[in-house]
Amino acid sequence: MPAEAAPASSTTLPALPALPNLDLPDADLRHLPGSPGLRRTQLALFGAGLATFLLLYSTQALLPSLSQGLHLTPGQASWTVSAASIGLALAVIPISALSERFGRTRIMTASVFAAVVIALVLPFTDSLAVLTTLRGLQGVALAGLPATAMAFLAEEVHPSALAPAMGLYVAGNSIGGMSGRLLSGVVAGAYGWRAGLAAVAVASLLCAIAFRVLIPKAQCFRPGPVNPGALWRTVTGHIRNPLLSRLFALGLLFMTVFGAVYTVLGFRLVAAPFNLPQALASSIFVVYLVGTVASALSARVGARLGRRGALYVAAGTTSVGLLLTLPDSLALTLLGLVLITAGFFTGHCVASAAVGRTATTGRAQASALYLAAYYLGNSLGGSVGADAYHAAGWNATVMVALAAMVLALGVTAYGSVSAAHLRRTQAAALG
Repeated sequence: MPAEAAPASSTTLPALPALPNLDLPDADLRHLPGSPGLRRTQLALFGAGLATFLLLYSTQALLPSLSQGLHLTPGQASWTVSAASIGLALAVIPISALSERFGRTRIMTASVFAAVVIALVLPFTDSLAVLTTLRGLQGVALAGLPATAMAFLAEEVHPSALAPAMGLYVAGNSIGGMSGRLLSGVVAGAYGWRAGLAAVAVASLLCAIAFRVLIPKAQCFRPGPVNPGALWRTVTGHIRNPLLSRLFALGLLFMTVFGAVYTVLGFRLVAAPFNLPQALASSIFVVYLVGTVASALSARVGARLGRRGALYVAAGTTSVGLLLTLPDSLALTLLGLVLITAGFFTGHCVASAAVGRTATTGRAQASALYLAAYYLGNSLGGSVGADAYHAAGWNATVMVALAAMVLALGVTAYGSVSAAHLRRTQAAALG
């Protein structure tokens, strides 16, 4: 749905921040398995995750209708998706720092309701400039949820109950990412893009209310000072780490492909030779569920092939899927989309999990950097992919995505060569 460095077995599109190392004096106050507090926490954060990804991708399935209604090119319309991703990417690190001072619950509540208020205004906009600006602000607002939700769980939930609690939050992300696209697309097919946005806004408002009603009062949070200097040193230190910087690049490149394909494919399906209705074209987002299976299997693939082996498989699978979408065949296009989705989720889960393992200090900031790169990739892929489609058709979009996968293979190969060189150097030093 982001990322907060989810484990490789998670089922989310966005990666989720890695858990902070906690030494809680009030461990007895944390929610235990089966407790009412745990159930309320799980349901509340499921609703928060659902609202986040309902809103983040609310315009993606609407792009053909939006383009027609406001007389926009595909590239111009794609900025309604890209702006939200950019806003989230830029805001996730500072907002995660603010949650250390003002509390997780307060930040999450402010974030989700601010994003919903903007969503309620969106159906009434009449210009691309206003719509894009509001979507950018909505992305900034939404940054407060992925930046703080996992930290809240780690602080308030007993370790014995943490995995299922995280799993339900991740499920909310995944289901929200799919259902937001489906809901807006299907409603827009019947009543227009404004109605599609309004439907998502109302659904998100209900999720936000459920979150606020259900979320228990934090019992283990201890506020700390916000130290911009220390934050800057941690962030720049992570960027200078060669392995972490490669992982950030991989998150950006895999998401570039995903953003390009899922932003542009709707345009292709409603045009000749497919000529699908808007509602039917939106149903392709059901393929998003392939990511659930791919995410679960990514840990097994990584265990058998190693991190870099799994990344080679992910990039290769994605590339094959891209090539399958080139012919004007609906069956091949859908098969290609399945492979693209599976390859993306595998690569994303392997890379995001590796961030949490690689960063020995400042894990939350390392994961936030990955999340920022990830969403910048979504913005880059959506915008460049849409411009390429407008200029030269679907094949040009595929070439953009394939170029990203070639770069991902290059980054992974460079890592393999660097690791081999390091092993030889260490062996020579010992021998």
